[in-house]
Amino acid sequence: MSMANIKVDGHLIETNDQGFLMHLDEWSESYAIEMAKIDNIYLFTDHWELIYYFRDYYEENLECPTMHQMLMDLTPKIKKFHNKKVYEHHIYNLFKFDPIHEICKLAGLPMPQPDT
Repeated sequence: MSMANIKVDGHLIETNDQGFLMHLDEWSESYAIEMAKIDNIYLFTDHWELIYYFRDYYEENLECPTMHQMLMDLTPKIKKFHNKKVYEHHIYNLFKFDPIHEICKLAGLPMPQPDT
């Protein structure tokens, strides 16, 4: 796997060629902001809630949640979304192409397995 570097707060942070951190302990909000800029994502509160959910989930389970797991966990907690389909649509509006992949990257977590 080839590597790249991203400059964050004046330091070079090592990533793979897809932007995932090579060293998970180098994650910071500044890294997430820089990587989001590269990926043309503007981070708002809903993005940060998902990023921190993923970090918490990973800390407890040592794996990234699947879309199904995320919807099961979060839909009941977010009152403005009355069902999983509506919330899933919202997530795809936040992260247009591959939400799980993109959230894992911004959260500084390993690349998720395919079909998550």
